[in-house]
Amino acid sequence: MASRTCILSVCFLLGVGRADIPLPEHPRPDFQRPDWVNLNGSWQFRFDAADAGEREQWFAGETEFPLRITVPFPWGSALSGVGNQTDVGWYRRSIRVPGSWEGRRVYLVIGASDWHTTAWLDGHLLGKHRGGYTPFEFDLTEWVRPGEEQILVVRVDDRPHPFKLEGKQGYGPAKGIWQTVYLEARPETHLEYLHFLPDIDAGKVTVRGSVSRPPRQGTRLELRFLTGGLEPAVRPLDPNSREFTFEVPIPHARLWSLEDPFLYEVEAALEGPGGGDRVRTYFGMRKISAVKLPGLGHPYIALNNRPIYIESTLDQAYHPEGFYTWPSDAFMRDEILRTRRLGLNMQRIHVKIDLPRKLYWADRLGVLLMCDVPNSWGEPDAEMRFEVETALRGMIRRDFNHPAIFCWVPFNETWGLFTRRDGRRAYLPETQEWVASIYDLAKRLDPTRLVEDNSPCNYDHVATDINSWHAYLPGYEWKSRLDQICRDTFPGSEWNFIGGRKQAGQPLLNSECGNVWGYEGSTGDCDWSWDYHIMINEFRRHPEVCGWLYTEHHDVINEWNGYYRYDRSEKDPGFAELVEGMSLRDLHAPFYISTGSDLCRDVAPGGEVEVPLYASFTTDRAPADRLRLRVYTYGWDSLGRGVWVGESTRWVRFEPWLHRELEPLRLTMPEEPALIIAALMLETPSGSVLHRNFTTFRVTTGEPLPRDEVKVIDGARCRVLRFAPDSFIKAAWSLKQWNVLGGLKVNGAGHGFFEYEVRWPEGLVADGVGGATLVFEAGAKQLFGKDRENAGRLEGDYMRGQGAHDPGLNPNAYPMTDTVKFPSAVRVRINGRAAEVIDLPDDPADHRGILSWHAQLRDRRLREAGSYGYLWHVTVPPEAVEEAARSGRFVVRFEVDPSLPGGLALYGERFGRYPIDPALVLELKP
Repeated sequence: MASRTCILSVCFLLGVGRADIPLPEHPRPDFQRPDWVNLNGSWQFRFDAADAGEREQWFAGETEFPLRITVPFPWGSALSGVGNQTDVGWYRRSIRVPGSWEGRRVYLVIGASDWHTTAWLDGHLLGKHRGGYTPFEFDLTEWVRPGEEQILVVRVDDRPHPFKLEGKQGYGPAKGIWQTVYLEARPETHLEYLHFLPDIDAGKVTVRGSVSRPPRQGTRLELRFLTGGLEPAVRPLDPNSREFTFEVPIPHARLWSLEDPFLYEVEAALEGPGGGDRVRTYFGMRKISAVKLPGLGHPYIALNNRPIYIESTLDQAYHPEGFYTWPSDAFMRDEILRTRRLGLNMQRIHVKIDLPRKLYWADRLGVLLMCDVPNSWGEPDAEMRFEVETALRGMIRRDFNHPAIFCWVPFNETWGLFTRRDGRRAYLPETQEWVASIYDLAKRLDPTRLVEDNSPCNYDHVATDINSWHAYLPGYEWKSRLDQICRDTFPGSEWNFIGGRKQAGQPLLNSECGNVWGYEGSTGDCDWSWDYHIMINEFRRHPEVCGWLYTEHHDVINEWNGYYRYDRSEKDPGFAELVEGMSLRDLHAPFYISTGSDLCRDVAPGGEVEVPLYASFTTDRAPADRLRLRVYTYGWDSLGRGVWVGESTRWVRFEPWLHRELEPLRLTMPEEPALIIAALMLETPSGSVLHRNFTTFRVTTGEPLPRDEVKVIDGARCRVLRFAPDSFIKAAWSLKQWNVLGGLKVNGAGHGFFEYEVRWPEGLVADGVGGATLVFEAGAKQLFGKDRENAGRLEGDYMRGQGAHDPGLNPNAYPMTDTVKFPSAVRVRINGRAAEVIDLPDDPADHRGILSWHAQLRDRRLREAGSYGYLWHVTVPPEAVEEAARSGRFVVRFEVDPSLPGGLALYGERFGRYPIDPALVLELKP
């Protein structure tokens, strides 16, 4: 037993993972010493609403701390185990510094704590720190008694101040300690930081760093390369300086790239008369710059001297149970993998300085990062400026060696930069000059990366390496906006700059885009896939723009336009059921064929159409000399039956960085009303699919479908009796009944029924009917917040977590299809006879709702866009046919039982997925 206890004690002291220690891994794989103790886990805790703790000396150890908090989760988060009762909190726990650390300096390191942190050991003040995002440390050496139990107390004051950097903490406040806390042993003279500045053109890396005190004569630094096959590099340090700089040749360097994110892992050994220090770190040999796009000359961001087309997402970097703090290292890894699975190559960590281990996984897995400084919501006074500069310096110092980071972003959308004057807010000239000085500071601190002064929505750059801009628009507005932006972008143009400043040929990058925010009433849970598809088609037709950044990676509490839900479950855009094998990755492929903004067009039966094609190749790596473009044309007719129109093939010659119009695609539509998909597949000669895309056509005469017609179906003459969804003669629903766009779709929420009357054809006898089928499109119907009586208004600052927390309350909302289903069950009765009970799996909305999107009015409002149902064929009981012949009518009733009150939506020919009205199809005997 003694032996096992000893082993567990050693594991704890070495920071080895245990079930009761969250985030047990070393928090800084880029700067890791061997001797450390992880202090994450359960601490005693007490709120201090009266701010009496210091006056009453709670740090002295006599005061009761009645709560238990799990560090490093911010208080108020579910994973912390405590609520959010007030803005001041106290932490306490016992520590035991290993006896083997005798004679060395001992530090308490706190990865991040928001906002004003004070610490004591056995009642002795260790120090104070102001700031919420970057690591800080206290020297415990004077008060440490190695091998003995001691009491550590930490107080955190997170009271609001207008100058504090809070970012979007309205989504969940980062109160108190929110990154790993640990003890660390160091020699008297030790490394403070160690930065690597790669130069791939010269085949070398510049090493820059500092030590804690001027080193004694004979002190040297040895770099042992654990990967890359390099010989150790040894440099003596100048005893007159704490700073050092030297170069190390890296011949035939293996470059860090998205395809091969190779890391040079290094053990830095500081050896000298004052003892030794060991730090594990790493760097990547890569270059960030701007180059001209071959063939077109547009400025592009470059990785290793090659242009890279940026396809990226805004990462709000929030977790529903941990807020700012991730629950595990695996979750951080998966956040990066989620980006890669989408086919994206970059994410922007938004107004938050994230945990270093997440940055590490981006380094390991090959995903680029833009990193923001968090913003204040006050004015740019001296206190705020101090906070910004402190955070920027701390972020660059901590994260310098992460090769994934290619750009620093000090400000976003001019937040915190406005000053109120005479009742109005203004971005003052003196503030602009200060922002330019912050850009200069970032460039001095880190000459290896790009700096974006302010990621703007107000066209107000002052000094920047990237001509970035934000836009949130419906899909149909993207072409004209991109045309304007490209037209106004050239050296000397004042567009997107403020105070008379001008463009200087920087890469033109969209640094936030999306569609949900482009509609009146702002955010809401909608199907984003339709507008997104159009937007990407247009971005690829505008090669002047070197990339885009979609908002957002995952939903948060009051924004639901993420690729993933807040819990990181999947959303389903529905592509695979429209084009075989298609996924969202096809819209992010390096080889792309755009069909432009018209994702659905009305065409007359038998009409000839031209589809514009634009080739966008964002690579110089040839999969083959020629690529095959296959086009398959198919769809559904007015009864939901499959229609095959044809296929064709053409060849596209590969050219590096190809961007140009191709010969249009010419198609002939079927002679009958239908919904047609033209699916494009770009392949190698061997059949490997590089890209899929599609466009659609509603084949229509412009008139409603005939209410009574004879059609030949599968060789049999049939009488088709259609009825409009809004032509019901009776309806009663427990929650609500309403129609969409004048009756193109009808909804009943809760339990209830719709009842229709369809006249029996004159002159037809029952014996002349061989069988009958009811064909219709139907889905469940959830009652969303916006559809309830007295739904209320959306108020408050969304960026600060206010507004609606109900995803269905926004007037444009119709939550996108995901893993959570809303089922219903409908009993179909015809002339009083039970025909069938059908299970409606969900109330979905995604790209499959082609007709629902096509029916929208283009007035910046959405009416159940993307919603659709399921195609049903219900056999009509023979007795019901006989009764209809006798009575002269069919009575069709759709009932939802109170036992599963999931509602019912019925779709007509111009709404939903299929171009059909509900219809009774009577097969006529010969």
